[in-house]
Amino acid sequence: MAKCIMVQGTMSNVGKSILCAGLCRVFRQDGYRVAPFKSQNMALNSFITADGGEMGRAQVVQAFAAGVEPDVRMNPILLKPTTDVGSQVIVGGKALGNMHAVEYYRRKRDFIPAVMEAYNSLAADYDIIVIEGAGSPAEINLKQDDIVNMGFAKLVDAPVLLVGDIDPGGVFAQLYGTISLLEPDERERVRGLIINKFRGDLSILEPGIDMLEKLCGVHVAGVLPYLHLDIDDEDSLSTRFSNSMTRRTIDVAVIKLPRISNFTDFSPFERYEDVSLRYISRPDELGAPDLVIIPGTKSTISDLMWMRQNGLEAAVKKLSSAGVPIFGICGGYQMLGRTISDPEHVETAAAESIDGMGLLGFDTVFEGEKVQRQTSGTLPQVDGIFSALGGLEYTGYEIHMGRGGGGVLENSGCVYGSYIHGIFDSDRITDAILAALCKKKGVDFASLGSYDAEGYRERQYDLLADAVRAGLDMDFVYRVLNRTV
Repeated sequence: MAKCIMVQGTMSNVGKSILCAGLCRVFRQDGYRVAPFKSQNMALNSFITADGGEMGRAQVVQAFAAGVEPDVRMNPILLKPTTDVGSQVIVGGKALGNMHAVEYYRRKRDFIPAVMEAYNSLAADYDIIVIEGAGSPAEINLKQDDIVNMGFAKLVDAPVLLVGDIDPGGVFAQLYGTISLLEPDERERVRGLIINKFRGDLSILEPGIDMLEKLCGVHVAGVLPYLHLDIDDEDSLSTRFSNSMTRRTIDVAVIKLPRISNFTDFSPFERYEDVSLRYISRPDELGAPDLVIIPGTKSTISDLMWMRQNGLEAAVKKLSSAGVPIFGICGGYQMLGRTISDPEHVETAAAESIDGMGLLGFDTVFEGEKVQRQTSGTLPQVDGIFSALGGLEYTGYEIHMGRGGGGVLENSGCVYGSYIHGIFDSDRITDAILAALCKKKGVDFASLGSYDAEGYRERQYDLLADAVRAGLDMDFVYRVLNRTV
């Protein structure tokens, strides 16, 4: 069975996912077969594996860092929020249905056999498992039925590294307070502390580190700097949503839907130096973009109603009538059609049918069985500004409950839609879209800069590994892994 090490955090967004990706990369560079694992993930960014299973995007990123194919065993439970108090529950890559939070927490321990089966199967195939916790292990109201932090660490006897985020301040209180709220056996499981996102002179921090070690009785395994790397992150805490509203030569506006999902679909546009990618929540933020993208969503009907109520739908339709290209992905694609119907209340308990934007000529009907599959092929012929897309090869994946529309790519005038998540990951497809926008605007496409997507991604993982090696005492980490600490 594989050796394991677990990364837990003092709270959400302290950098657990990225640190786990970095450790996966380091272990891989050192010659080990390594896989990530997170027993329960809550995220709207998901991925479809080669065998059609759905899993959280964070473990996909970690798998890529480890140089292995994503596998639903790496994330046996995925919760995709549908409301503030409910989620779609996915176990072993397949959707079980929507559950209220109270119902899920009542049944959570029933899923332990599925979690352990996934972990043990994975551990039989790899040398090292890097386990990620969720939120904080010191949520005292949730500890009784915990299966993702200390509860899971106990199940697999995992040593723990505890990470705190110094960037917002209060990291010593974060770490000390977390340790203090743990049970004695849980404290013993914490082998090292890590301070993340540090900026400045390390010598100024050292007196605090010495005091922290004495207070907690735990070694500080390292200090990681605030990293400026381009690696996909998770869900609504992403700093991408608070990016600058500065317009560049080509300006791409993405509608920031309340239940936006798979926003990593649009990361490729950020790689071009003279392209701005802005997330828009209000009509007055739109301005005059060169392209508007309506992304995927876990709640298509309610998010379209949100756009309708705050004026974004009208603003998008006005831009469309002025010839600005509109591109919908998955749920955003369905919004562009004539009607959206949910007769079986698969997605919502409220409206059964509403009018779509009417910019594309199809109807969507939600059904109980989810479509989830990887897909690849050749894009069909389309007309309009993006006619050069026809005949280009694509790869991606589909995740949707609704049926309707052409699927791969269709258009009417300057309005385009596709069910394919990841369609923009192809350099040729993004280049074709941006070249068409440049031609319309009378600017040189070469001035935008371009990139090799695969090479770029690998360089980012290697830079992350370099930062982890420089910031952590990796000899100590290996001793933790080998149970000699």
